[in-house]
Amino acid sequence: MTDRKRPEDYLPGKEPPEFLGPEVEKFEAELEKERVHGRTALWRDVWYRLRHNKMAMAGMVIIALLILVAIFAPLLAPYDPVEQVEIRTPGGVKQPPSAKHWLGTDALGRDILSRLIYGSRISVEVGIVAVVISLVIGLFFGALAGYFGGWADSVIMRSADVFFAFPTVLGAIAIMTVLGPGLINVFIAIGVLGWATIARIFRGSILSVKENDYVEAARALGASHSRIIWRHIMPNAIQPIIVYATMSVGGAILAEAWLAFLGLGQQPPTPSWGNMLAEYLPFYNTHPWMMFIPGTAIVISVLAFILLGDGLRDALDPRLRGSV
Repeated sequence: MTDRKRPEDYLPGKEPPEFLGPEVEKFEAELEKERVHGRTALWRDVWYRLRHNKMAMAGMVIIALLILVAIFAPLLAPYDPVEQVEIRTPGGVKQPPSAKHWLGTDALGRDILSRLIYGSRISVEVGIVAVVISLVIGLFFGALAGYFGGWADSVIMRSADVFFAFPTVLGAIAIMTVLGPGLINVFIAIGVLGWATIARIFRGSILSVKENDYVEAARALGASHSRIIWRHIMPNAIQPIIVYATMSVGGAILAEAWLAFLGLGQQPPTPSWGNMLAEYLPFYNTHPWMMFIPGTAIVISVLAFILLGDGLRDALDPRLRGSV
């Protein structure tokens, strides 16, 4: 029987393999099979610990409801969000909550509940799209900096420091001032400002993974840099990014709210929670519930993502393996 070579036989300093063709694919297939089995067990353990975290599950339920409300807004909203349904009714504007209008009406006679439901669409869109933009940019540059090091690491990290030097609020306002108000520009502003933190986290995670034996074995077998990064390093370095990205969705929702509050986000009459706050601000003394409603929606949504992210952090902590 022919002795089977092990991956560690191909580490630097060892005798190089005599083949670099089909055997590379065979070796990586077997290695991938073992890693998939290990990752399946890992995520099963993560889910076990996550579902025993009541606060994290509460956040997950709220997020699920928020997404469902955003998707089915046309079916759930009792009125058109921009229709002035009570403008001609005596006493119809700024009505307090009632059986006809569960959350009352605003100064133009529009149903606040309908506007709140449609406003959730803006929050979900900004939260997801902006974070995806940050992830694409941050993961790409973080992988380059962490894997290759050297001048690439120095240039990318010094560029990230430039973004860290500016407060997020001022940076977003500056970008929106150049690009102009609008939802697409909100995606760009929030997404561009978020890449630096993701790149730095991913870089640190790669530095702790890239010297492992299986990475060295893949490198010795002739695997390309891109294959090593995305097939061997990425699955084992992505866990901190999952936690940060989850919490970042809440931050993006909050950022969109204050940009819209300043008149730089989604423009009226299309409702967003931020421009609803701006519209209802003049009435906070006489009709306080009008500001309280969108403000509470923002707080609950942001808190839900923070709770879920905090629960994921605890569930993904290897020191808690086997505990609840």
